[in-house]
Amino acid sequence: MQSALYVALSAQVALSNRLETVSRNVANMNTAGYRADEVKFSEYVSNAAQDQVSFATAGEIYISRQGGSINKTDNPLDLAIDGEAWFAIRDANGVISYTRDGRLHMTEDGALETVTGQQILGAGGQGIVLNPEAGTPLITENGEVVQGEDGIVGQIGLFLIPEDAKLTRQENSAVIPDQAAIPVQVFDENAVKQGYVEGANINPIREMTKMIMISRAFESATKMIEKGDESQQKAIRELGASS
Repeated sequence: MQSALYVALSAQVALSNRLETVSRNVANMNTAGYRADEVKFSEYVSNAAQDQVSFATAGEIYISRQGGSINKTDNPLDLAIDGEAWFAIRDANGVISYTRDGRLHMTEDGALETVTGQQILGAGGQGIVLNPEAGTPLITENGEVVQGEDGIVGQIGLFLIPEDAKLTRQENSAVIPDQAAIPVQVFDENAVKQGYVEGANINPIREMTKMIMISRAFESATKMIEKGDESQQKAIRELGASS
């Protein structure tokens, strides 16, 4: 009987963690470049009792790499990536992270920054500075920034994050991998698209469906615990009365 209660409790912990990730995904479904949280569950088998008992682990949360929809804006400082690469950005503290949110703006001195104030970087880690008086820049598929008579004034870097790298969330839909990102040098599978923005890789209907299913499963686990507790109380009363 105790095993059944513990199994139900382990299910509740796992479902609670799953519900938190779904809630975050729903809250960020309109966040540019956002990568959804997913949970990977595994089974824990205990041999402490006479029979094996299978428990659900709390689950390992990871960030999905799946791409989001690419939407046309016609804003020349909006950039999206066609492929698996990432933009590199640096904050005021010098921390470098990687994002798929390519919404940029130009400061008064010509520096290209994200909408939240991080500096976008070139392949060598340098910032991109434009001439505020030279007009609208043209940004090619390989990230080269061309501005009027000034010609090529910089190149926005694209970076590949190793598939087995673990990602930690940062501001601006950004992530920091636990392995070094690799600059893209051949642009046959990754390219910059000027005038586009990538949306979140979240399917609202799918997330709402998951939320309903998780809520129902949590209720079922709660009922199992309640029934187990009732059975235990009944057994205590009957055994106590007979003794």
